Parts: sequence; structure tokens; C-alpha cells
Amino acid sequence: QVQLVESGGGLVQVGGSLRLSCAASGRTASNRAMGWFRQAPGKQRELVAGISVGGLTNYADSLKCRFTISRDNAKNMVYLQMYSLKPEDTAVCYCAADTKPWVVGTTYESWGQGTQVTVSS
Repeated sequence: QVQLVESGGGLVQVGGSLRLSCAASGRTASNRAMGWFRQAPGKQRELVAGISVGGLTNYADSLKCRFTISRDNAKNMVYLQMYSLKPEDTAVCYCAADTKPWVVGTTYESWGQGTQVTVSS
């Protein structure tokens, strides 16, 4: 497992932008695919985006045009840039680490505590 700490959540207006950050620590942190998930109240947790060690990405189809995931392997950081935010984007967002370096066949095992994103209408 790796330790993950999210930051960057907050209140943003409809149509605004927000960047989430995730700091990873642990011996194998730099050798794992990373992902962002979100969970709205009363809803199931869903994958937002994932990124391999080499930078290959995958996104939820409905979010691909608005969200961008990136990482800095040297700093063990992963980011989620969000654009054109909507009220339905309001959720707790979680950073996660996979068991392997690639995004095909994801097997996330480590999770952060989450950061709240609230989009006001």
C-alpha cells in the first residue's frame, strides 16, 4: 500500500475550474498507476480518470472533455484539472493507487481520505 493525501477541493461556481492534488508516499508509490474517483451523496463511487506510470490515461466517457489527469513521478504527485464544472459534479473526490504501473485492468488498493468539491448553481 501507499499513503495518499488529497487537497485542492472547495467551493466553485458553475462553469468554473478547480485542480485537485494528491500526494503519494511509500516505497512503491512511483511504480503504480493512479486514479481519481468521486462519490456524490447517496451515489456509488465512480472512476473519474486513471493514469499509468508512463502517462497513459483513461477517463469516464462523460467526463473526458472536461477533466484532465496528470502526474509528476519525480514528486509522487497526481493531479486532476476540472473545467466547466456543473452542480452535479459536487462530490467527495478520492485519489487511489493501483497495484501495478499500467491502467489496463485496474486493481486499486490504496485510497486517500477524500476532498470535497462543491459546485454552486
